[in-house]
Amino acid sequence: MTKIRNIKKTLLSDNWYTFNKFSFDLQNKEGEWESLEREAYDRGNGATILLYNKQNKSVVLTQQFRLPTYVNGNECGMLIETCAGLLDKDNPEDCIKRETEEETGYRISKVEKVFEVYMSPGSVTEILYFFIGEYSMDMKVSEGGGADNEHENITVLELKFDEAYAMIATGAIKDAKTIMLLQHAKLHDIMN
Repeated sequence: MTKIRNIKKTLLSDNWYTFNKFSFDLQNKEGEWESLEREAYDRGNGATILLYNKQNKSVVLTQQFRLPTYVNGNECGMLIETCAGLLDKDNPEDCIKRETEEETGYRISKVEKVFEVYMSPGSVTEILYFFIGEYSMDMKVSEGGGADNEHENITVLELKFDEAYAMIATGAIKDAKTIMLLQHAKLHDIMN
């Protein structure tokens, strides 16, 4: 069991979310105490979902501008992703139902949690809850595109599953949560 003591937290930024520096002592595997410092970004926890339609063998994904990818080599800054959002004090299931309707325009009532993951545990505190859910055209209640006050400018994409899955290999899909959910769908053969 890891032993930690003397944790001190210093707020570095509270501009968008919180960015903290932690000073602490950690006991190493030899039993010696080491003084360390680490920084952690806390943006809250989130949820993501792969919407799929067995009959059409299709999935619904989103596309939007992501500044961090733009400043790190993505020339257009656009990223194809599964629908996702922050919990905002909701439980993960309620959050993903709300985000699905806001972003894709589909009002779904049944979702299945498949796993939860620390997406970047070296620097970000976030746990992301992963869901799958079946959609049909009669669940479409709006065009989607995101909440107006959030300036997301989301494009909704409906793709054949095989096309979306192939986009991992071509590099057209580079988002980790999307790759993980597409891989889950493939491994568990959810289209059949």
